[in-house]
Amino acid sequence: MPVRTTETTVTFKRPFTLPDFEHPQPAGTYRVVTDEEEISGLSFLAFRRIATMLWLPSVAASGGRKEMILIDANELSAALAADGESR
Repeated sequence: MPVRTTETTVTFKRPFTLPDFEHPQPAGTYRVVTDEEEISGLSFLAFRRIATMLWLPSVAASGGRKEMILIDANELSAALAADGESR
């Protein structure tokens, strides 16, 4: 099945964590890569998400090791919502 990959960025105003992280990540802008596969057999073009990855550290971080972590898109959405709620 054909797979498409999209890349976006998300910005956290405060340090954040996701359930699979050992340590909180610093505030900043992060690259998010999403892989989706085409759903065949439909009369229209449709895709389903098969993977969401977050690049660590943030885009603005200089030097150091970068790694891409497989994450749950719903957990990322919840973390972003929580980041925007409290001051």
